[in-house]
Amino acid sequence: MPSPRRATSPADLAPAVFSTAGVAAPRRVELWEAHNATALIGLDVRAPGPLEATEVNVQLPRARLARVTASAHAVERSEDVIARCPADSIAIYLALRGDAWFTGADGTYRLRPGQAVVCAADQPFARRFPGGLEELVVTVPCSALPGYLDASLAQPKISLFSASGGASRPGGDAASGAAAGLSQYTRALARLAGRATRAARPLPPDEAAVIDLAAVLTSGGAAAPATAHRAAARSYIEEHLTSPELGAERIAAAVGISDRQLSRVFAADGTSVPRHILARRLALAHALLSSTRPGPETVADVAARCGFTSAAYFSHVFRQHFGHRASDLRRQEPARG
Repeated sequence: MPSPRRATSPADLAPAVFSTAGVAAPRRVELWEAHNATALIGLDVRAPGPLEATEVNVQLPRARLARVTASAHAVERSEDVIARCPADSIAIYLALRGDAWFTGADGTYRLRPGQAVVCAADQPFARRFPGGLEELVVTVPCSALPGYLDASLAQPKISLFSASGGASRPGGDAASGAAAGLSQYTRALARLAGRATRAARPLPPDEAAVIDLAAVLTSGGAAAPATAHRAAARSYIEEHLTSPELGAERIAAAVGISDRQLSRVFAADGTSVPRHILARRLALAHALLSSTRPGPETVADVAARCGFTSAAYFSHVFRQHFGHRASDLRRQEPARG
């Protein structure tokens, strides 16, 4: 069985929450702008009334994830903002609630829940949310996406992650049909970001999967086959972590490549399929054990829920991976409440 590498503590990747609640109304927009300039990208914000907004942020070594909930407002990343707050990155906005209007160099799009837009932070754009919103945001530095930037994303890319319909322009013309081919990758990214920023038992995300998925979406589906295969494989693993039967043969079949090719894809990334599965299962177990409301589950129960067939093996690799025992973590957690 594989041995996991010593991991960064999941506590280091815990979500941080920023809210305008309790802030004097005249200062809310100012503080919201300041927070986003640091946590995501700089924007000018306008609101018709007191801005009610909350942002859950997860800062990874390279990528940044957020869940944003806010009342009606509009934002703009103008040339002045770009000069004042440069950000050599791409931004992916995944709508969960409320219609949003996105205006870029090539026109205006209406985005509904279940749709996403990929754009470059070095290009001007504007967005407005007349009825408020809830969305997931992913930003990835361009340096993490070598070879996948398509004309600096001068034209935004629209894709779907649910069956809510196609993005449309004000005139009603559907956006490019190429979006359909990206839906599985967009949906996978939404799940990763959603689980990382949820209120209950957030799961530290697989940053490599986030970057691979961003590469596929940024390239409009033209990413290198190895990147697309790795993104699909990592996404499949995330969806089936709890299954004890999860293994290379099953993953390869789901992705549509051979076992040998799957092994080469992961080896090129400095790991192996079994080692990656193990690390992700341990991250899930840590999230469950770290709950402030652990309930009646024992450590063995959690191990079984995460796909481990041996509680003793789980205890051994957990301590090796995190540097402390799973049972110690479980005993400590109730005191936090």
